[in-house]
Amino acid sequence: MNTAIQNKPGSTLFAKKGKKNADNKASENELLERIRELEQRVQSDAAQLDSLNKELKSLTYSISHDLRAPLRGVIGYAEILNEDFGNKLGEEGARVIDAIRYNAKKVGSLIDELLSFSRIGHKEIVKEKINMNELMEGVMIDINKLMTHHAEINISNLHSVSADYSMLHLAMFNLVSNAIKFSSKKEKPLIEISSEIKNGEVIFSIKDNGAGFNMEYAGKLFLVFQRLHTEEEFEGAGIGLATVQRIINKHEGRAWAEGKVNTGATFYIAFKKQ
Repeated sequence: MNTAIQNKPGSTLFAKKGKKNADNKASENELLERIRELEQRVQSDAAQLDSLNKELKSLTYSISHDLRAPLRGVIGYAEILNEDFGNKLGEEGARVIDAIRYNAKKVGSLIDELLSFSRIGHKEIVKEKINMNELMEGVMIDINKLMTHHAEINISNLHSVSADYSMLHLAMFNLVSNAIKFSSKKEKPLIEISSEIKNGEVIFSIKDNGAGFNMEYAGKLFLVFQRLHTEEEFEGAGIGLATVQRIINKHEGRAWAEGKVNTGATFYIAFKKQ
């Protein structure tokens, strides 16, 4: 004879089901509470981020206006001093005036680069399909206008990519000018620019045969004001590669480098293939 198990109030099975329902309810309430806590935290973080952005904008304004005025004054007074008293100051005096003007202009360039770096953080990305061969033509025109060099630059047929045109132009300008600078002491500086599609990414490489770097310090390359060479060796503010990193981050891409001391370096930027 088969005996049916009755699920009646007060039975063991009914009690177990009731306890399970209670546990589920408690877990659901706990989950909802954690969700509410996370939402509050996100709102708080968003408010802090908004406050930080306002502070950065205020700092940018201060750098742009409050620092430029006295800097222009330093340069102007140095010019007046040279014009009115240059003959009386002698050779050493002329050297000091030149040093004042040089360093003041250097600070001015640093301010410009910092402002450019800051603006990129606030700028919205406007993506479009970019013919990289045409973009590189424009980059090389700008480079040849702004700097004298004797590097041989070979550009392969490049893949197109979806990105913000002005930002990518700046990133490639910084990478190529960086390669020119660090290979400038070679007898025959050579720079090779190419691209490939690999693992769902469009990867661009800028390779030079210049000073290179120790891979132990590769993590510092894309940080603001981090330099692996002294300014006596190569001039620069240490912002160019940090700007590249910020641009690539805004595109949710990747940037990295490989190098060897006195052999050269290769810088890579990668974008998700659309």
